[in-house]
Amino acid sequence: MTERLARACSAHPWQTIGAWLVGVVAAVAALAFLLGDLTTDGHPTNNPESQRAASAIGRAFPSQPGNAVTDIVIVRSDRYTVDSTLFQAFVQRLAAQGRETGAVAGAQSFYTTQNEALVSKDRHSTALLINVPDSDRAGDVIDVVERADADPNFQTAITGDTTVDNDFSELSQRDLENGELRFGLPAALVILVLVFGAVVAGLIPLLMAILSIVVALGLVALFSQAFDLSVFITNMLTGMGLALGIDYSLFVVSRYREERGRGLEKPDAIVASGATASRAVLFSGTAFVLAMIGMLIVPNNIMRSLALGAILVGIVSVVAALTLLPALLGLLGDRINALRVPFVGRSALATAGAEGRFWHAIVERVMHRPALSLTLAVGVLIAAAIPLFGLHIGASGVSTLPDSFASKRGFVALERDFPRLTTDPVQVVVAEGYGARADAALMRLRDRLAGDPRFGRGEILLAPAGTVALLSVPIRGDSTANEAVSAVRELRAEVIPEVFAGTGATVYVGGDTAENIDYFDSVSDPAPIVFAFVLGLTLVLLTIVFRSVIVAATALLLNLLSVGAAYGLLVLVFIHGYGADLFGFTQSDTIEAWVPLFLFSVLFGLSMDYQVFLLSRIKERRDQTGETNGAVSWGVSSTARIITGAALIIVAVFLGFAMGDLLQFQQMGFGVAVALLVDATIIRSVILPSIMALLGRWNWYLPRWLEWLPRVEVEGAAAPPGR
Repeated sequence: MTERLARACSAHPWQTIGAWLVGVVAAVAALAFLLGDLTTDGHPTNNPESQRAASAIGRAFPSQPGNAVTDIVIVRSDRYTVDSTLFQAFVQRLAAQGRETGAVAGAQSFYTTQNEALVSKDRHSTALLINVPDSDRAGDVIDVVERADADPNFQTAITGDTTVDNDFSELSQRDLENGELRFGLPAALVILVLVFGAVVAGLIPLLMAILSIVVALGLVALFSQAFDLSVFITNMLTGMGLALGIDYSLFVVSRYREERGRGLEKPDAIVASGATASRAVLFSGTAFVLAMIGMLIVPNNIMRSLALGAILVGIVSVVAALTLLPALLGLLGDRINALRVPFVGRSALATAGAEGRFWHAIVERVMHRPALSLTLAVGVLIAAAIPLFGLHIGASGVSTLPDSFASKRGFVALERDFPRLTTDPVQVVVAEGYGARADAALMRLRDRLAGDPRFGRGEILLAPAGTVALLSVPIRGDSTANEAVSAVRELRAEVIPEVFAGTGATVYVGGDTAENIDYFDSVSDPAPIVFAFVLGLTLVLLTIVFRSVIVAATALLLNLLSVGAAYGLLVLVFIHGYGADLFGFTQSDTIEAWVPLFLFSVLFGLSMDYQVFLLSRIKERRDQTGETNGAVSWGVSSTARIITGAALIIVAVFLGFAMGDLLQFQQMGFGVAVALLVDATIIRSVILPSIMALLGRWNWYLPRWLEWLPRVEVEGAAAPPGR
């Protein structure tokens, strides 16, 4: 199929390009007119306890927009106290300016409620409680607060749900622009030009990646009409699109240049590339998409959004490599080698498909002492993986934002002056069975939590129908922090069962912290199923392709080694802080909940590219010569330039994530970059050759009862030796 596609598209290039242009225009139109609201919230999709609590509260307590609180404005004056008429006038003027924007639906202050809880202990600070129902208007409110902060007599700051959402969205967009577009793209282009030795050859994969990203974003716009998608899908899709689109094109263009170097005419070289490299791309892309499908098992909107973005751009990248790329090669022909880079260009073209002397020398030394090489390399990776036993998952809250963001400055001010005031209280709702005994238990719970330094004094509300009661209890600090999570877990598991024992009431715990706990559980609980799915899929696919359970099992173990090392280094850098300042990373007590599972699936999907490309070349040579060691040496050294370039491109793309300020993408970018560096260096040049040298003919062992498996040639028919 790939051979026929390459022949047809290269023979009719303008029709193929025209079809893609129509697709790009349709995608841009979908982005302009159909893209729905993307959320910054991560929440489970399996109706956990926090969602049942929210539903019970929503039914029992009709919404009152003017009285709801989404954000808190902190006003402080070192010169005046809240009892000053100037202080009162400033706060009232600030509230009026907020209402004038149309973004603030209601405001409550000390001056309208006489609530002393809204005054700091030193009476130099007050809290203004506001409701901003539309998070898209949060920027207008932030502007009002920042203008008020310019008054030399008052310091004004804001934090809360809508401002935090606004700042996370803004940071996500900024990181995308600075990391991927200003670093990832140029770095990928530089690497491509060095690999190919020609500017045009380097630009083609980049063009393919950009077009794939645009079309995939258009598909996201369509899916956003039906599903609740995370705002981070755009970051992931862009990064993954650059990585996959460039890598797939890199393999095909490299094979085309290699076939032209062997003397094939242009049409024949394109068809040969379609029968070999394009087939490998189809297999690798299919394996990547299937690995990402495993993440759709996870009942969480962030995981499913990230998986959807990766799946869509993976599919589009494969289709582009199989159709648009042959069309471009048909138009350009040898002009793809235009604008050669001095010194590098001639060498790159002359050595296409040839053995690299540097990597050949390394592999020969490794295979001379395989046992020692294997022991040392595996020892290094196991040592790197040891810190993973200290891995703790969590969520990136407002405390992880840079200080330049309004919500972070407001959070610091809130912690300073009002440590027990929050827009995200713990909500204990008696949803069913409310009566005298449940009422008494609820009051006992309120008094008990008031004495707990992790909580504050709660307020009990009774629904108009008198059948549901709600206890809202403030929790100290960042609602996503470890302390808050531990406190609510204890509340759910121990305190509430004890206090409400014998009442017959159905009690749910909701609120932001409870939602985060359910989010963590929704990601971690299905992890064994996802691991089994991805590992099983990899084992089956590689066994079919290479007709060897040993090669498949070896690839599986090597992937686990690189993932384990990435996990360990993640913990070492982000939790323990080793090197965090050097790299400019934000140290945290936790790793973002979705990162480990996503990292596992992505690395298995991406590493499949290199495993298939390398092992298929080794198998091709072994089938020609019947000798394993020579095949391994030739396979590693002949693919070194392409695999190293492909790996460096993905590393550059994901380093773009790591260079941003969004903690979760710092962690994800660093993890992918480290794992792929390990995979493309230590795994490829030391561990794999060592194992294959030690196993010898056992590398190709396939039990007789599996002889029925279909014969699949990933890169088509082997070329004769010496060609």
